[in-house]
Amino acid sequence: MDLNQYQIVLVNLDPTIGSEIKKTRPCVIISPDEMNKYLRTIVVAPMTTKSRKYPTRIEVKHDGKIGWIVIDQIRTIDKQRIIKVLGRLSQPEIKEVKSVMKETFID
Repeated sequence: MDLNQYQIVLVNLDPTIGSEIKKTRPCVIISPDEMNKYLRTIVVAPMTTKSRKYPTRIEVKHDGKIGWIVIDQIRTIDKQRIIKVLGRLSQPEIKEVKSVMKETFID
C-alpha cells in the first residue's frame, strides 16, 4: 500500500488511554512521503465529526459529511493499524493543515 502525505486513511486507533481519540476512524497522513516510504510507522492526525471551532481543528468535507482534522491529537502509529485509503485532502485543505501545524508547533 503506497501511503502519501495528506491522504485520508481509515485507521484502527484502539486501544487508547484517557482522552485520546478512539475507535476506527479516518485520519490524515501528516508525515512526509520520504518517511512514509521507509519507516514502519506513520504520523497521522485523526478526524472527527464531533467537534467545534477550535484553533487546532480544521473543518473539512469528506464523504459528504462535515468533519474536523484534529491537529492537537497527532500521533505516530504502526502501518498495520491502517485498514484502507479513503481519499485525499484538497489543495485548500492542505494549505490550511500546513498553516495550523506551523502556528501550533513552530511559531
